[in-house]
Amino acid sequence: MVGFIGLGIMGKHMSANLLFAGVPLMVCDLNEEAVRSAEKLGAVRGSYADIGRNCGIIILCVPSGDISKSILFGDGGVSAAAAAGTVVCDMSSVMPQESVYCYEKLKEKGIGFVDAPMSGGEPGAAAGTLAIMCGGSEGDFEKMRPYFDILGSSALLVGGPGAGSTAKLVNQMIVNNTIAVVSEAFVFAAKSGADPEKVYKAIRGGLAGSAVMDAKIPLILERNFKPGGPIRINLKDIKNCVEAAHAAEVPIPYTAQLYEIMQSMKVHDMMNMDHGSIVRYFEELAGVEVRKNEDTV
Repeated sequence: MVGFIGLGIMGKHMSANLLFAGVPLMVCDLNEEAVRSAEKLGAVRGSYADIGRNCGIIILCVPSGDISKSILFGDGGVSAAAAAGTVVCDMSSVMPQESVYCYEKLKEKGIGFVDAPMSGGEPGAAAGTLAIMCGGSEGDFEKMRPYFDILGSSALLVGGPGAGSTAKLVNQMIVNNTIAVVSEAFVFAAKSGADPEKVYKAIRGGLAGSAVMDAKIPLILERNFKPGGPIRINLKDIKNCVEAAHAAEVPIPYTAQLYEIMQSMKVHDMMNMDHGSIVRYFEELAGVEVRKNEDTV
């Protein structure tokens, strides 16, 4: 049996995909409604200790590294009940050093650990098309591969413990900074009187084109900020980027500025909007909105 802890925005879809694929699942979450929904799909509920005792593979998908450590090592936690040979896979977005800590502490008990954060947001979780970046041993990665094949379209072992978490921070730096610079540029286009939709069509096939622009500009033009990747999650990740980079003595001035932009958005109660809503920060500065021109043919 596989244990799955964390049935939030991502985890509810990921656990459902495992169940649809025929994987027997024991689940746990603080949200009772989320647990009941998983039970309706065929999951069995259990405590952290129950999951430790009964599951040879245990997947975590929770908001922070502190929560992961509490689940694994706190009173009634997973590690106290788990047998040697168990593999824990933390698919949460956490600090690399937190992943290394979990790896080393579990290794003392003969328990494997893979840090395997993912990219693709809620749509990717629902479709089973996540990009999964992993850190850990080759053997533990191979034990997880059948489940990664259900949850995502790609899974790559980047390196040793913490390497997956590092790759996720790199991903978040690139994605969120790209959204910010695209937002700034299209606010400039709108304020200058150009049709933003036509500008998008004109440049998307050239070097400025990107998957990020293709994903976000159509939604921005429609003023659709329903969260696929909410700002509150991305703010947490960007904070981790800044702290991890400082710990490694790597200056990251663009990402540090982005963190302050997101902090401003927090003050203005925008945390539950999609990260495409970064455009609204730049719109407020310029006094203009980037939206579809209804007269465009």
